[in-house]
Amino acid sequence: MKKFFFWLVLMIIIGFVGYRVWMAYQRSQVEEIEVKEEIPPVEIHVVETSPLTETLSLNGDVQGIEEIDVYPKASGKLVDIKVEEGERVASDQVLAVIDRDIDGVRFQPAEVISPVRGIVGKVYLDQGARVSPPDPGPGMGTPILRIVNMDRVKVVVNVIERDFSKIKLSQKAAVSVGAYPDETFTGKIGLISPTIDRITRTASVEIIISNRNHRLKPGMFARVEIIVREKADAVLIPTYAVLEQSDVNKVFVVVNGKATSEVVQLGADQGESVEVVSGVDVGDSLVVAGHHRISGGQAVRVIQGGGD
Repeated sequence: MKKFFFWLVLMIIIGFVGYRVWMAYQRSQVEEIEVKEEIPPVEIHVVETSPLTETLSLNGDVQGIEEIDVYPKASGKLVDIKVEEGERVASDQVLAVIDRDIDGVRFQPAEVISPVRGIVGKVYLDQGARVSPPDPGPGMGTPILRIVNMDRVKVVVNVIERDFSKIKLSQKAAVSVGAYPDETFTGKIGLISPTIDRITRTASVEIIISNRNHRLKPGMFARVEIIVREKADAVLIPTYAVLEQSDVNKVFVVVNGKATSEVVQLGADQGESVEVVSGVDVGDSLVVAGHHRISGGQAVRVIQGGGD
């Protein structure tokens, strides 16, 4: 009987101790969960370098490298037009003939000569029209036709003052037009206006494109991407990782389990990503999700990220 009571008491003691241990373990688990819930979770992205191409997106119109309205050198009646629209002409070729006769006086017919080689882009008048030279000023004369040199074309765009310093002669440009939606034509900057318009605060820039097959036509609307900078190892981060606070751009990086606020200087905007000039370094653990709910120096719990 004594042995029975001994073992009974021992079992009771063991059960009580086990119960206390189990309860302590449960409390520790709850406390650990509560601590985890108090530490905000974040996702990170390890900062790395990527190739960068910075461009300016502009619109303009396709023009022939030369587009010249041809005027007569004498007044009279247009009696013969020797060319048609779309016809190739040579420099010094006769384009039309003017009858200069007036009542009681006869003159030799006056020939209208092409000043350049190219294509007849437009015939403005019909045979029999009265014409006159551009004297005393260009606005006073009667243009007969237009000659266009299309072996090369230019796209004229206007660059705003803020971007003017980024433009240089011979910079590459990609040009697209609606007629060929799946193609891109390559050109280079051939002319930069030396002045900026006081009203629009823009400068005129010409992109020159080889066009020997004449697929690009004067008058086409063109979209232009001018490549202003290329860098093989730019530091790019997701745009959504940047917080703008009081006109200052900030990001959070995780250092030793804590969020550190860093002011960043941004460069080229690439849409979904943005260049960082200073403020973060390659290899930093950048917070890309959860950063709206944390503050500098706060402990954080990384739940995803660390390698892309």
